[in-house]
Amino acid sequence: MDAAAPIWGLGFTTAARGLLARLKQAQLIDAIAVSGDADQQPATLLQQHWAQAGGFVVVGAAGLVTRLIAPLLGGKHTDPPVVVLDPAGRFAIPLLSGHRGGAEALSQRIAALLGGTAVLTGSSSGGDRLALDSFGRAWGWQRGSGDWDALMKQAARDQPVAVQQPAGLTLWRQCPAAEALLQSPCHNGADQSDLTIDARSGPGCRWHPPLLWLGLGCERNTSLTVLQRLVAQTLAAHGLASEAVAGIASIDRKGDEPALLALSEARGWPLRLFNATELNAVAVPTPSAAVAREMGTASVAEASALLAAGPEAALLIPKTVLHATTTAASPQAPGPSFEQGAATLAVAAALQQWAPQRGELHLVGTGPGQLQLLTGEAHEALSRCSTWVGYGLYLDLLEPLRRPDQVRLDGQLTRERERCRQALELACQGVKVALVSSGDSGIYGMAGLALELWLAQEDADRPAFAVHPGISALQLAAARCGAPLMHDFCTISLSDRLTPWEVIERRLIAAAAGDFVVALYNPRSQGRDWQLGRAQELLLQGRPGTTPVALARQLGRPEEHVSLHTLGELPIEQVDMLTLVLVGNSSTRAEAGRLVTPRGYPGAELA
Repeated sequence: MDAAAPIWGLGFTTAARGLLARLKQAQLIDAIAVSGDADQQPATLLQQHWAQAGGFVVVGAAGLVTRLIAPLLGGKHTDPPVVVLDPAGRFAIPLLSGHRGGAEALSQRIAALLGGTAVLTGSSSGGDRLALDSFGRAWGWQRGSGDWDALMKQAARDQPVAVQQPAGLTLWRQCPAAEALLQSPCHNGADQSDLTIDARSGPGCRWHPPLLWLGLGCERNTSLTVLQRLVAQTLAAHGLASEAVAGIASIDRKGDEPALLALSEARGWPLRLFNATELNAVAVPTPSAAVAREMGTASVAEASALLAAGPEAALLIPKTVLHATTTAASPQAPGPSFEQGAATLAVAAALQQWAPQRGELHLVGTGPGQLQLLTGEAHEALSRCSTWVGYGLYLDLLEPLRRPDQVRLDGQLTRERERCRQALELACQGVKVALVSSGDSGIYGMAGLALELWLAQEDADRPAFAVHPGISALQLAAARCGAPLMHDFCTISLSDRLTPWEVIERRLIAAAAGDFVVALYNPRSQGRDWQLGRAQELLLQGRPGTTPVALARQLGRPEEHVSLHTLGELPIEQVDMLTLVLVGNSSTRAEAGRLVTPRGYPGAELA
């Protein structure tokens, strides 16, 4: 699926508009056309945009859509993905260009958002196997040469597939769908592989991780064609694939070089720039005194390639020079053969792949634990991500949603920063990552820490970043015990692991003085058994002991228990880290087993 081309949402009844509007709001489609719209009839738009569209999501009968697209079909390598959606949004069917074109992945995301089912009939998805001709995209790779149709047929017949991976991220091996492939008797040590994951070209089918950095230097106003020929010829001569290029590097004085910028833009290769001092600190095999006099550093191409590739980088191709093959009296000379200038190229291989422009970091709030309380947006984000990172207990709750082609990385409860760094690093390598928090990730969750780390990256090194809200424990506790949040409220964490206790006390005193309804998070643990008692004392300074309190434990899980008490007789020994304490304000009352806080104070409406 071409990420730059628009995905159309089409409908044959006006009722389809609401469904398509939800998909557009979630950025799953880019444009909507429904029967009755002026000059935007779905059948006509299919014909007009078939060759250029990134795909189609059509609300209607599968038979009708099949008849409409039948005259337009050209072949599996050129046809856009088509997903058919029933008018109720219950079933998303990848009708055309399923795994290679991306229709299966799109249908899974649509189904997750709408709470429906993706109806997958392909041999790979139906057999819980990796779709070998498309799975690499999830890991930041680009597909290279090979007879992919033959490889897919070989896998569909359950014939062994020989796999070699000299380079690139190996995390994909942990997904359940990879198990059968990696247990094949000829998977890693074969002389000739059916499937190779590497930066090099060669026989068989190839996935190319983004590992190569091109160090480029050039004379001022060198022609773009000179750079293009230099890169193409040099990579081909050394058996390296252009699909494995992670980016371009050069000296900062070339940051405005037109040909360098044009090459970066045309190929989608990020441009990294280094100053002369940084480049001078790199040992290179072919330093140049002439370059040193001109640029203040003895190397541009080799040094910048090695710097961009990072620690333990290997210089695969030393400096290579190419001069313009034709010249003219001036750049305005007629004819397409005009070239000018000269360029140098060196290629370094990184130890770790790098493609933040392909990666995504999604902060997902899972809600209290029940899958039915997971928001559609959070479910869709989980569906699109190949890797889930989170505390093991939270991932266990989501396990029924995990597909065989997705990996989970379990972390320890108190290692939040470590999990954030791991997730961000994977996203920078080109992976779509879900960093999971319980409740809402923006409320005592991972969103703030992850955002701080993301902001610390250079602009060009930042993957896409999104926060997907979830239902917080505060919201569910309130729903379970009535309507206690109908007036101003606040939340306070009693954990002094990250916040000094003196600060927590000031907040408790302020909450008591301000007569807020107060939700206490992290109220009590084995190592912190006195803080809740102190919080009780401080709150009692501002409200009576008869103030209603709800203890909500294990919300959203089978062990859920909610009980009502008073602030003066709070059973502190019943509270643990799995409990949320909800303290009413001076107007909150308990009645018929429920808590209610009036929307206004007595007499306020008359004042």
